Amino acid sequence: MAYPDDLLSEDEQVVVHKHPHWKMLIFPVFVLLVVVGGGIYLATLVQQTEWAMIGQIAIAVVGGILLIWLVLAPFVRWRTTHFVVTTHRLMVQEGVLKRTGIDIPMSRINSVRSVRGLTDRLLGCGTLIVESASDEPLEFDDIPRVEYVRTMLYRETNDDPNDDYVRKQGR
Repeated sequence: MAYPDDLLSEDEQVVVHKHPHWKMLIFPVFVLLVVVGGGIYLATLVQQTEWAMIGQIAIAVVGGILLIWLVLAPFVRWRTTHFVVTTHRLMVQEGVLKRTGIDIPMSRINSVRSVRGLTDRLLGCGTLIVESASDEPLEFDDIPRVEYVRTMLYRETNDDPNDDYVRKQGR
């Protein structure tokens, strides 16, 4: 999915656009399976009682609330979180009802590093740490292909003429 062009300046191009890694969705998928399976099991247990209709409605309401809170909300949060590197800046936007974002001009980025634990290395993601002119370094967790993103940020901040080769290879 391309990043909205109306947020970019005229001569700005998107170099990398990522959502957080899919590992953020493991728990919601597990909850989905448990809630649906548990709801079906409880609905069949309640079916043989005299208050079957009220019990099934209560199970459906509780199951629906759990699915919205623990499955749908994290999925929408994942889908609406954008990590974007352009030719001029690094942008991170997240949120549905309350959108928050940060833009860091490439000229303000001092250093970029990545941290990857064993699980992150197996899943192909990691934490990107960007040190800019601000006081504290900014950490962005669960960035897919974090080594590639770090390399692209480095190339964009240093205007490496070979960056077209890397863009063609890694996107």
